[in-house]
Formats: sequence, C-alpha cells, structure tokens
Amino acid sequence: MNGHCHGRAQSMERFLEISLLILLYDTKGYGYLLMEKLENFGFSSEQMNIGSLYRVLRKMESSSLVASSWEQGAQGPKRRVYEITDEGKRMLDIWIQHVRRRKETIEYLLETYETTIHDRMN
Repeated sequence: MNGHCHGRAQSMERFLEISLLILLYDTKGYGYLLMEKLENFGFSSEQMNIGSLYRVLRKMESSSLVASSWEQGAQGPKRRVYEITDEGKRMLDIWIQHVRRRKETIEYLLETYETTIHDRMN
C-alpha cells in the first residue's frame, strides 16, 4: 500500500482511514462508537451510514491497518471491536506527514489569495 492520496473520493476515504486510526490509537472501538466520534472529524451521520463504515474497516483490516475481535457488549450481544496494528501506526505516521505538506500548500494558497486578490477587492 502506498502513502499517496489520489482523487476526491479516495482522498475522503483516506481522511476517514486516518481519522479511524487516530481514534483507535490508544483504545479499541466498535462501529457505533466510532461513528459517533467521527463527527468530531467532520463526518456527519447523514454523510455516512454504519454499513459504509464497516466496509472501510474491513478494507483496513485486509490491509493490516487494524485488527478485529469479538467482545461481549456491556448491555447486549457480542460486537466486533477494532484496534490499530503496528502497520496501522506506521501508515498513520506516513499519512500525517502527507497531510502536513498538504496543509502547508493550502495555507500558502490562502495567504496568496489574501495578499494579492482579496486586498484588491476591498
């Protein structure tokens, strides 16, 4: 797996993967809890359903970024719980470096706009 993002849909899925790896870095998580926490990263429940989330988690598991196991739920049946793997931590570091570079480029773009175009409009 490479560390590059290409295309809007793939970029959004990569951002989702990065967000999930951050959420799973220190603690295990299960689908509905992860969905709830993803709202802090800008993913609303209207944008994404639980089926889509599980599809991404299965893909991440097949890429060895996360591992899953079944655990007894606090007040119900067993549920699949996910945790980050060493490979997931390695890829998270690579992807965060990419996001930092992208952030610098976006900041430059905004600064250039503010100083060259926006100032002329006012």
